[in-house]
Amino acid sequence: MLRFFKSSLPAQLAALLLLLLAVRLPLLWLGLPLTAAELRALLVGERLHGGAIPYRDLYDGTAPLAAVFFAGLDAVLARPVWLYRITALALLLIQALRLNLVFARYDVHPDRGYVTALTYLLVGSISTDLDALSPLLLGHTFIVFALSALLPTSREGYDNRRLFRAGFLIGVGALCYLPLGLFVLVGLFAVVIFAASSFRSSLLLLCGFLFPYALVATFLFYKEALPDFWRLHLQTGLNDLISSGLPAGLQLRVLVVPMLVLAAGLLRALGTSLGLVFQVKFRQMMLVWLAVAAAAAAVEHGAAPGVLVLLLAPMAYFSLFLWQHDRKLWWLELVLLLLLNAALVLRYRAYVPRLEAILHMPAESRFGLTPDPRYDAIRGQTLLVLGPDDRPYFYNHPVTPYLDWTLSQADFGHLNEYAAVVRVAQKMGPKPPAYLLDQGSHVPRLKQLLPGIFGAYELTGTPGLYKRK
Repeated sequence: MLRFFKSSLPAQLAALLLLLLAVRLPLLWLGLPLTAAELRALLVGERLHGGAIPYRDLYDGTAPLAAVFFAGLDAVLARPVWLYRITALALLLIQALRLNLVFARYDVHPDRGYVTALTYLLVGSISTDLDALSPLLLGHTFIVFALSALLPTSREGYDNRRLFRAGFLIGVGALCYLPLGLFVLVGLFAVVIFAASSFRSSLLLLCGFLFPYALVATFLFYKEALPDFWRLHLQTGLNDLISSGLPAGLQLRVLVVPMLVLAAGLLRALGTSLGLVFQVKFRQMMLVWLAVAAAAAAVEHGAAPGVLVLLLAPMAYFSLFLWQHDRKLWWLELVLLLLLNAALVLRYRAYVPRLEAILHMPAESRFGLTPDPRYDAIRGQTLLVLGPDDRPYFYNHPVTPYLDWTLSQADFGHLNEYAAVVRVAQKMGPKPPAYLLDQGSHVPRLKQLLPGIFGAYELTGTPGLYKRK
């Protein structure tokens, strides 16, 4: 199997695609529950597609380009869960093939073929976390594409357009998921070891990185949303991100296999002498890449949706040293088969009796969201949830800016201040939602403060649910 994928013929590419579909599609066909991150993405896309301006008309910290991308998917099809899953699969495949192409084109390792893409996709299929579309998965695609723009400086000298493009792509990735902006450190390190004029080249890279932010800031300035962009996204983006991924304990267990492959590749890479100076420098850059990826993952304590994707690029590179030529090729074939079986076992452990208990790893599907049966009576209605549980939005539509309850505390947490009460009245708009779901006994006080708006709501037979008269 390993010998087969070390060739770069079209047959190997076709076999790689078939293997990817064989590993991932059956579970997608059986059905995966909606995750909290996917539900938030669906709601953000729906609101933006409906005409809301990010941060001005929506209390949510989703990065701007990710929010716009979700709105584009909603424009294709309303609440497109299956489209999100297909897009996530396509993005992972694009990243693997792009990385494979860059490694082959720039001779970063003596071996060629599709081994890089094979390892990337196998390890990326271990967890169903990467079956869901997330801002991190989307932004990481731009980071992978930025890699090739950093490399030609070693052979052609620095290139203004390439360095600017590399910074621009990293900036676009950060506009999808803010902690990805840390990868500008990888770019600066590449400039130092590759470029002839490090200071000038670093400025070009930084200008490229800041340019997409300047464009977004200009747009939001004219839409009167720039202060809220700072408060809702930039100010919380590196300190208090709201995690919607797997529990950190389960995430760490899922990362055991990728870390083992990475550790084995690192040990062999550090003991391997490379012939070309460029290959040595590239290995140094990938060590910095690994450190930056670990720092980006640590921002949300390893619980960000799709955090596994951060380890895939350095793992795929260092695994090349693990798969490199050896006189005893049979044991490498055995290791690759063990990796394939580990991916299958971990991915489908929920369908094997008692396997979750043996591994002490509950399936990711057990942390998915299911509709709350208490609110089955309301479907297709406009709704405002006054609380952290978003599940009532499964079959209903938000029409106010108050989507993220933690960020909404800027208003609802300061109702003793006149300015906050005025903002609540303004944000409810001329057409308040048909229903209110009060998860924390907020409505009685709101009726006292704003009787003209909240006085029209009456309590229904469902606890906490109010209907507008």
